[in-house]
Order: sequence, then structure tokens, then C-alpha cells
Amino acid sequence: MTIAIGDTLPTGTFSTLDENGPENIDATSIFKGRKVVLFGLPGAFTGQCSTSHVPSFMRTADAFREKGIDEIVCLSVNDPFVMSAWDKATGAGEKGVTMLADPAGDFTQAIGMAFTAPAVGFINRSKRYSALIEDGVVKLLNLEENAGACSISEGETLLEQI
Repeated sequence: MTIAIGDTLPTGTFSTLDENGPENIDATSIFKGRKVVLFGLPGAFTGQCSTSHVPSFMRTADAFREKGIDEIVCLSVNDPFVMSAWDKATGAGEKGVTMLADPAGDFTQAIGMAFTAPAVGFINRSKRYSALIEDGVVKLLNLEENAGACSISEGETLLEQI
């Protein structure tokens, strides 16, 4: 079942890469008591993800902070090494976007956002979406019907809704 407005996010574990190697992060620590913009996408270094989705949140990061957002999180079913390399390639972290990995896709599956497109090599990847999460509860949700599109899930659209 896909998450909906009013739902509480499930528990889960994300991964990131720091100077000591991969580090696991409890999803609850990201969302509990905080206002977080979460956006998911099919994959690092892929077309719309790199040219539209991530840049839209980089452009709007300051405006989100002005509206009281504690953190902007990009989540992808990739490993933390790939997400770290993508962060460096895009400069997302420098602009205020936290790049996190959902390596096995467990969290993505738990929120009903997994999809598979074998023709392009996507197996159990994330649908494209954006959401406002307040204290672990979904307050706004924008889900793209087509994973190749990036319009209703872009940063500017979510920013206007807040």
C-alpha cells in the first residue's frame, strides 16, 4: 500500500558514507520531531534525476529553510558509495540536500513506492515523489504517475504547497 497524507512513516534504516565508511542512520532520527522534505527518485546519475529532480531541490533549499524545514532528504535505492559520488558530482550537499541511500529498498517498499522497469535496468527502484513530513507524519505528497516525468514532484511545486 502506498503511503498517503496522514500516514506515519514506518521505521527503517538509511545509509550514508562518511570518512570512516558506510554508516547506517535510523529513519526515525531523521523524521522525529522535525519538518523534513523527502523526495525519492529512481536512481543516482540517471536522466531526470540528475537534470531536473535534484537540481530543483538545490534551487529551493534556502526557501525551504525559510519556511521552517529542518532538512531536505533525497532518497534513492542505491548504495551509499554511489549516493556519495552523486552528491560530490552535483554539489547537492553543499546546497543543503542530504543524499541518503536505501540500499536494499526496504524503506521504499515499506512506503509502497517501489517499482520495477527491467527494460532500463531498474529492479525494485523508487517511484519519483516528494513529500513534506512533520514528526514522521506525511503532510503533503506528490507522486509522479510516470517515473520519467518530473513536474509535480519537483522542489518548486512542493515549496508552493507549503
